[in-house]
Amino acid sequence: MTDTGPIETAKKMSEQVRAADELRRRALWAMLSYAFFRWESAVVIALVILLAFFLPQPFPWWQAWYWVVGGVVAELALVYSSFVDPDVGARVVADMLRETFNPQRLRNPANQSRVEKAFQYRAQIEAAIRSHREGILREHLQQTAQGIDAWITQIYALAERLDAYQSDAIIAQDMKAVPQSLQTLQARLKSEDDAAVRAQLQETIRDKQAQLDSLRNLENIMERADSQLEGTLSALGTVYAQIQYIGAKDIDSGRAQQLRQEIADRVAGLQDLVSSMDEAYQPRKG
Repeated sequence: MTDTGPIETAKKMSEQVRAADELRRRALWAMLSYAFFRWESAVVIALVILLAFFLPQPFPWWQAWYWVVGGVVAELALVYSSFVDPDVGARVVADMLRETFNPQRLRNPANQSRVEKAFQYRAQIEAAIRSHREGILREHLQQTAQGIDAWITQIYALAERLDAYQSDAIIAQDMKAVPQSLQTLQARLKSEDDAAVRAQLQETIRDKQAQLDSLRNLENIMERADSQLEGTLSALGTVYAQIQYIGAKDIDSGRAQQLRQEIADRVAGLQDLVSSMDEAYQPRKG
């Protein structure tokens, strides 16, 4: 028998790397968009145009295109300042995450509330980190908090799939109709004497039983997802409390690294559950 353990582990690691890369790509694009479209950039562009048109040569040695060069330098300085300012970066990434994983796109108010709660914890964690003085402790905490964004991604993925299942009218109908239909078929089989009809009924019963087993398996997965979604919010609250009270001495003791690993494990666990949901249920489009 082939051991698929290492293969599955490598596959999961690859998926996690791809997800992290995609999140970083979105964050980078959000930062670039902010840097180029912030109001200061509009002021720089407007000034360059006005100065080049109304004051093309303020000095005898000045060339009109110098204004353009000055504008480019100013724009690059704005871009640089956007990337090096941690508060700006945190705000832009937070806005990007909220736009990408908008709770209002979910139909179930309970799922909306859970995702919103996750964003609230994220904001509180960011504020707790900013409350620390700049230095090695703050840098370690910022590295730890990077895993929170991947956590938010998986929380939304979980809520999105759970939301689709809860809103699926056909699944809800089948959950009621299939057991009743199965009971009716089994009752008919007991009273049927014709061999051919009995054979057909037995085949239909097997199909119905398989459908019911699939529905119940799906129901179990979704119940697990619902419980996991609730539990992961409590875990986020625990992380917030730990970050609040972590100190410089905890870096040497490895506590910060341990917290980072706990977050990574949570993300991996949610990712596995999301994969299980995708295998068991593909919502209908439209």
